[in-house]
Amino acid sequence: MVEDVGSEVTTVRRGDFVVAPFALSDGTCAHCRHGVQTSCERGAAWGATDRDGYLVDGGQGEAVRVAMADGTLVAVPGHPDDAMLPSLLALSDVMGTGHHAALAAGVGPGQTVVVVGDGAVGLCAVLAARRLGAERVIAMSRHTARQAVALDLGADDVVAERGEEGVARIEEAHRRRGRRRGARVRRHEGVDGAGDRRDAARWPRRVRRGAGRRRRAADRAACSPTTSRSAAASRRCGSTCPSLLEDVLSGAIEPGKVFDVELPLSEVATAYTAMDQRTAIKTLLRP
Repeated sequence: MVEDVGSEVTTVRRGDFVVAPFALSDGTCAHCRHGVQTSCERGAAWGATDRDGYLVDGGQGEAVRVAMADGTLVAVPGHPDDAMLPSLLALSDVMGTGHHAALAAGVGPGQTVVVVGDGAVGLCAVLAARRLGAERVIAMSRHTARQAVALDLGADDVVAERGEEGVARIEEAHRRRGRRRGARVRRHEGVDGAGDRRDAARWPRRVRRGAGRRRRAADRAACSPTTSRSAAASRRCGSTCPSLLEDVLSGAIEPGKVFDVELPLSEVATAYTAMDQRTAIKTLLRP
């Protein structure tokens, strides 16, 4: 919720409910106009030093000063109820990542999509693939709780095996369905990813059999309760994609289901530990 605005801010006003993407951007440079806010010429990350050498406020506080508010903040119409908060928060990062990965892989109607990784981004990629019209979505997951979330978000099947056994399971499913083409793979790599990165890099090629493409969604350096540091600089945040925001507001999609633990801000260290130990998919912090 916006507490106050500077004299030059024009797109948001006091009292607005806003979504803050994982990075700051001015919204006016060539990169921002092209939809690549992560490459903003004046951009910065929360809690880091901006390009002018000034320290940007971190996002894990009771209040935060937002530089370049007009280009960074996205106002949400009306006053969303508390139940919608997790899904709106997911638009600040993980849903945008999963959505971008699915788009980059060319996911569309009639396709089979394999999502490697059952973290928050991978699970959002399951939802994104279903939303984009994939005929069948296979989630790679070895954790019962995360498998349940994947199925709830639209996965048709879950494959727990990895390596050669995982490939065999997917190929067997294709044979049963009379498929002749390989699956189109969406690869998620990182803390919430597929474990051994060398294995994750090798076996999707066999699954694809030259028929699809795979895209790296995130290479996360650390777990965070509120944001994932993505190496995919070309992705757009979910909150800056009008159709995603509209679908959340209408109830068509609920990416907030990836938040399975809620803690007060004072317990932020516990939130990090829970995700690091994989006892939580994504933790929502409240003041």
